[in-house]
Amino acid sequence: MQSPNSILITGASSGIGEALALAYAVRGRQLWLTGRDSARLDAVADAARAKGARVTAATLDVLDRQALADWIIAADNGVPIDLAIANAGISGGTGGGGAATSGETEEQARRILAVNIEGVLNTVHPLIPRMVARKRGQLALMSSLAAFRGMPGAPAYCASKAAVRSYGEGLRGELMGKGVQVNVICPGFVRSRMTAVNSFPMPFLMDADKAARIVVRGLAANRARIAFPWPTYAVSWLLGVLPPGLTDALLAQAPRKV
Repeated sequence: MQSPNSILITGASSGIGEALALAYAVRGRQLWLTGRDSARLDAVADAARAKGARVTAATLDVLDRQALADWIIAADNGVPIDLAIANAGISGGTGGGGAATSGETEEQARRILAVNIEGVLNTVHPLIPRMVARKRGQLALMSSLAAFRGMPGAPAYCASKAAVRSYGEGLRGELMGKGVQVNVICPGFVRSRMTAVNSFPMPFLMDADKAARIVVRGLAANRARIAFPWPTYAVSWLLGVLPPGLTDALLAQAPRKV
């Protein structure tokens, strides 16, 4: 979809979500933004309005399935949504549950899996039948380069993003003949609140606004998988295809999230 008129973004109060909201903010465009932090979300909404966009923002938890569905349906009834970006997500350092010096706690793992998987489902499913009926629409699912290989330092995060990637790629094929485009976004390290808690070196760390520009171009071109930066993508892909017996010892030395 080259120029969507009405765009929904979850997790828009910081990081890539914030950068995408500002990248898409142009005069006359309708933005529907959600996030968990009302103060940060209001600041993003104000910045987008200053660029000429019409903005409706709501502080919502993507795990509140009914409340999110009601809001999305009301938005779609107002100005039909052309593009929905299911971006909201958490990691071990941002998902609550405290630090886990010997790995993710059960509480962290369950919350990460719930937010990162169910949050995506709760975002896209209210729109699928509507977009199919219109034979028009685009759904973008935020995965990660962490989706290609389970990492000892973040098993639940990697698993959640692998599920989103696989689901999105399957959904793309399912909806391809129905007029609905589906794209999976797989970023590497991007400056955000999520990566700010990392105490280890992050290769090819990218500013959020640059990441947003890559995503916007990829969505406009309807790329099935928008994975970047390419050196990290290449390493992630290779780790995913090599036998675990060859990589377990190496990855066991990888730094842990806390």
